[in-house]
Amino acid sequence: MNRRTVLVAGVAASASVAGLGAAWWSNRTAPMTAGADVWSMKFKQPDGGDLRLNEFRGRPLLLNFWATWCAPCVSEMPLLDRFHREQPAQGLRVVGLAVDNLMPVMNFLKQRPVSFHIGLAGLEGVDLSRALGNRTGALPFSILFDRRGSAIDRRLGTLTDEDLRSWVKNAR
Repeated sequence: MNRRTVLVAGVAASASVAGLGAAWWSNRTAPMTAGADVWSMKFKQPDGGDLRLNEFRGRPLLLNFWATWCAPCVSEMPLLDRFHREQPAQGLRVVGLAVDNLMPVMNFLKQRPVSFHIGLAGLEGVDLSRALGNRTGALPFSILFDRRGSAIDRRLGTLTDEDLRSWVKNAR
């Protein structure tokens, strides 16, 4: 590799990191709006049928916006799956809303099945995530609802074990 290639790659990487940092900072202070009546929404599921979010009302809910083409989204799926399987006693549920098309989601889930519900939000999922406080529409984006159905926290970017442990405490 020549110096010019290394320099261009370095500048591109730096710009990407700066962009992600700016998006994170802007979303950190974004208001959670009531513009989206989440509890009345329904989404098609990859295996057929409808996923109705009102079925989760009355329990804490972690709503995760993701896509098969989003590397950070894909990397956090095993963490979310493990977290979902560990939560039945606490009542917290995880729902993934795929900002994607049916076939890529079906192919992804065949290779990497998850135990939580997946709904197909399509590109409209970006608008929904924005209505819930995701100013940039970037992925992954997660929002936590308490038992009363109120949005109490959200994160832009990949979740960590620490985030999830904190959310379990806050969602009670």
